[in-house]
Amino acid sequence: MYSLITTTTTLLLALLTRAYPTLALSFATLSYDTSYGVGTNPLTTFACSDGVNGLEQKGYTTLNSLRNFPYIGGAPTVLDWNDPNCGKCYLLTYGGTTISIVAIDAGLGEFVVSPQAMDALTGGQAETLGRVYVTYVEADPSKCQL
Repeated sequence: MYSLITTTTTLLLALLTRAYPTLALSFATLSYDTSYGVGTNPLTTFACSDGVNGLEQKGYTTLNSLRNFPYIGGAPTVLDWNDPNCGKCYLLTYGGTTISIVAIDAGLGEFVVSPQAMDALTGGQAETLGRVYVTYVEADPSKCQL
């Protein structure tokens, strides 16, 4: 059943993108990783820690030192350590619900967020759903309280 839903959703998203090429929204998958939900985890274990584009440059040292915690995670736009997209704010939408997240890590082609963020987005169904399709748009940093 999951395979059929995944295939159908992928086809629908591809058709929408082709039908509306000027659509400002982008599409991605989203899952969760518990390491993004532990506030005491140091930023040094994530791609957006140090370097010119790192979040430590802004005074953050642990995940819970980020004002948007636990709405954080890996983003498909962050490819590696010190990426220029580190710290960017994204609005993610699923089923009519929108949350903002701060990119603190490489997402390897998808958004990977804290379980708390995915629960907020999916109405408490992160563990049940595992992975969902979302629309996203880069937002002003003020939307993520950075």
